[in-house]
Amino acid sequence: MKPFKNILYLCQSLDEEDQGIARAVSLAQNNQAQLLVLDVFPAISSMAGLPKEAPRAEALMQAVMQERHRRLEALIDPHRESVDIRYESLAGTRFLEAIRAVLRNGHDLVMKVAEDPPWLERLFGSDDMHLLRKCPCPVWIMKAGDKTNYAQIVAAVDIDPDDPSADPGRLNEDILHIAGSLALSDFAALHLAHAWEAPQAGFVSLWASDHDRAEREIIEGTRRSHQLGMDLLSRKLRELVGEEAYAYLSPRVHMPMGPPHKEIPAVVENVDADLVVMGTVARTGIAGLFIGNTAENVIDRLRCAVLAIKPNGFETPVRLDGA
Repeated sequence: MKPFKNILYLCQSLDEEDQGIARAVSLAQNNQAQLLVLDVFPAISSMAGLPKEAPRAEALMQAVMQERHRRLEALIDPHRESVDIRYESLAGTRFLEAIRAVLRNGHDLVMKVAEDPPWLERLFGSDDMHLLRKCPCPVWIMKAGDKTNYAQIVAAVDIDPDDPSADPGRLNEDILHIAGSLALSDFAALHLAHAWEAPQAGFVSLWASDHDRAEREIIEGTRRSHQLGMDLLSRKLRELVGEEAYAYLSPRVHMPMGPPHKEIPAVVENVDADLVVMGTVARTGIAGLFIGNTAENVIDRLRCAVLAIKPNGFETPVRLDGA
């Protein structure tokens, strides 16, 4: 696997972290990595509404921190002998403190359990989306009670039909490497998914005398271009994991025609995927846009775990000395 050596596990709820932490511990063991379990809770700055006998804000914060330390100790104690693990409790905004920890400590992966807001149909909540948009390192967001080992993993890739060999920021390569390595470690089936469109086919009536023939030729030519890109990526995966591992994986390729925000979730649902590995910055991104519109629309429709990757050179808007 492309090794993760300094993993941050961000607590969502101290009541439902056992399996998430176990997954992080397993990954840290496999990679001989350090693991920091980070708990972030809201700062108590106002005592409005509390009875007069309540402790002062500073004393209350200290009591809250001590209690959360106690609960964190109970969560990580069973794993101390198997991995280099430590914990930290902070007061603040969860996603901001997580990103600042990444900037301070050089973490190369953030893991957490999805918020799964009960009032929304989607799995990922506000903190999840902030991390996906702004965290400079890969972010792995799991479902509560997720499987210990995944059975189906989807690597969602993006291809430029004008230059099928292009890979801005080595994003596709990182997606393939991580997805392939996880599939091998979990003995999971690997699926390579890419949705493509031929928008120019919709304008043939403006210039072609034989509309149907022109449309078929454009669609087939576009498909071949995207197929070439997928063939190149399959060869790249073979190089990354080796001939024997590639033969074992025998990845299945999915190339549906249609909008990615509809077709990729459809592939994920059809194969009953446990995890989607994907990029979160569009190939034709806009400066200042921290997650591509297509990627965000795909994520909105997923109900499985996501491991999201930024291209090389991505810079977070979060700073250590401010928001």
